[in-house]
This record gives sequence, structure tokens and C-alpha cells, in this order.
Amino acid sequence: MKQISIVLSTLFNPVIILLVCSWGLTACDNFSISETYEGKVVKVLDGDSINIIQQGKEVRIRLAEIDAPEHGQPFWKQSRQALANYVADEEVLVEEFDRDQYGRIVGHVYLNDTWINGALVQEGYAYVYTRYAVSKKLYKYEAQAEKNKSGIWKLPFNERVKPWEWRKRNKR
Repeated sequence: MKQISIVLSTLFNPVIILLVCSWGLTACDNFSISETYEGKVVKVLDGDSINIIQQGKEVRIRLAEIDAPEHGQPFWKQSRQALANYVADEEVLVEEFDRDQYGRIVGHVYLNDTWINGALVQEGYAYVYTRYAVSKKLYKYEAQAEKNKSGIWKLPFNERVKPWEWRKRNKR
């Protein structure tokens, strides 16, 4: 069964939705409520993190399901620049996917009709974060980027270290 994701909006009352799902309807088995945020990107921290201004506050967003090279890792500057080229000073829409252990919003970022998370993987600026990824499209995008030797995939094999492996090896 596909996961049903309902975005909170003025059209849906979350209390009613939760009550309906608590009655045991099978359509609600994988039910999740997602917040959406709109805001101007004021900072691109790295290849998978941005800050937006949302309701007058600066909010950190970690792009969901992807992982870009870390500071000091081969290709990290190019990855950060690719994200900046898409979203710096732009109004974006963020669909919350989760919250991380630091309380940051982990979300899918959209600029108009472009899914930024997917675009970064498709162009080889980020890896699919296999520990958290659920989107089959991302895996297809990554396979195509590797096949085409796009972005990260141009690097020699020994320099293509997944960011989560790099963090494990380089704990501070």
C-alpha cells in the first residue's frame, strides 16, 4: 500500500483526520501529516542545507533523502555551489519529511516546479542517503548520473566516498 501523505492546509482539519484514522481505516495505515513552509533562502550552508526566512525567523532546512559531500571532502564546493545556483535568494516551498536529532526540518525543497533534492542527485551533486531515502525516483536519478559520469561520478573511484562514510572516518 502506498504511503498516504496529507499536507496540512486550511482545507484539512488535522484533529478530524487523526480521529478518522484512529477508527482503524486501512487507508490510514501509513498516514503522516506534513507541514509546508514557504520562505526566501538567505543562506546556503553546504550542498544539502539551507536557511530560509519563514514568518520573520531564520529556519534551517536539511534536504531530505540526499547527502552531499561534507566540507573538506572532494566535490563539496561544487555541490554547495550547485545548490546555491538553484535557490540562493529565491522563494522556495519546503515539504517537511522529518525532523533530525538536532531539531532541524528535513524536507523536500521546491523552486517553482523543480524538485531541488532530485535535481541535485540527477546532476551528480549529491548522493541518495540510503539510510533515509524512500523515493524510488532518487535511486533512478543517481544510477543515471553515475552512468553519465555527472558531477561526483566524474571523480576517481577512490575519491567517491559517501558523506556518511566520510563522517564516520573523520569524527572530530
